[in-house]
Amino acid sequence: MGRKRVTLADVAAAAGVSPTTASLVLSGRGRELRISEIVQQRVRAVSDELGYRPNIVSIALSKGTTRTLGFVSDTVATSQLAGDLIRGALETARRHGYMLFIAESEGDPASEQQLLDAMLDRQVDGVVLASMFTRLRRTPDALADVPSVLLNTLPLEPGPVPAVVPDEHEAGRAAARLLLDAGHRRIHLIGAGPDVHSVPAGTVAGRERLAGICEVLADAGLEPASGHVLEDWTPLHGRRAVAELLETTPDLGALLCFNDRVAFGAYQALQAAGRRVPDDVSIVSFDDAPLAQWLDPGLTTFAIPHEQLGSRAVELLLELVDASRRGATPGAAATRGDVHRLPMPLRQRGSVAGPPARPADGRPHAGRS
Repeated sequence: MGRKRVTLADVAAAAGVSPTTASLVLSGRGRELRISEIVQQRVRAVSDELGYRPNIVSIALSKGTTRTLGFVSDTVATSQLAGDLIRGALETARRHGYMLFIAESEGDPASEQQLLDAMLDRQVDGVVLASMFTRLRRTPDALADVPSVLLNTLPLEPGPVPAVVPDEHEAGRAAARLLLDAGHRRIHLIGAGPDVHSVPAGTVAGRERLAGICEVLADAGLEPASGHVLEDWTPLHGRRAVAELLETTPDLGALLCFNDRVAFGAYQALQAAGRRVPDDVSIVSFDDAPLAQWLDPGLTTFAIPHEQLGSRAVELLLELVDASRRGATPGAAATRGDVHRLPMPLRQRGSVAGPPARPADGRPHAGRS
């Protein structure tokens, strides 16, 4: 059997004082209320001897806070790619003196509801609701009763809950500018396109990246050389798309892949066809998956700032918690209902160069061994 928890009443009885006196001494208010130094020393000595630990939850609740936050995700916790989401959230919560309770629903709505109910039953001060992939979703009704932030997900309809997401639109613009600045005018889109409506179903990242890409190309008086919507952004689908493209378009110029896994497949297809990156074909992508830096040459990609996303979500949540504690009206907090988009930093490696020179006869290179 476990050892019986020592209570404040136990300390008071052993020290020969009232529970109120013991409480005042152990909360640091003994001198303020003129409790004699001898009594204070006796109470503290008995407390140490008995191993008394104050009920933190009770103390916190008396101050209107439990100093705890909930973090409910779909598959974030088991994803290597997004593990930094949790790291950023944990570190920021710890820095502000909060504990973070983490739970995962594995994408099951019923499980998510149970986890949210469990968090609220434990009287957390606020909740972060996170997703592995940026998507649109209905905001659960349970979040109406507690300060909340959506992380890596957007609400289906405007509401009071703020969201923190990567700035996919600006990353798309920057990716297109990068290839244009390198001198490319034939840019093939692998994963979506060629028009802004050609995206895989349900992909917020694809839609926003594509919009940014098309805007920059249009400003330059260009259109995508081709677009290839993929049912799934995997190396297999990327390899197939680029292999098929090579059969009809030997002189590719540049590939703008919609994530790193698609780019991995593009590398394979180009290698099989005797093409070299970036001598024959330049490649730009998104995500900065761990393998991107180990390819030969390394993949130039725009990184999802996972740790910064997690940290920013907790910072915003604490702003809402503070506003709620001060009795602010629902629309008073500056963060309510806003969408906060964090920049996706460029990881410039070796997969982009200028367009390959054409031979004197004007025909495209057949490839290099």
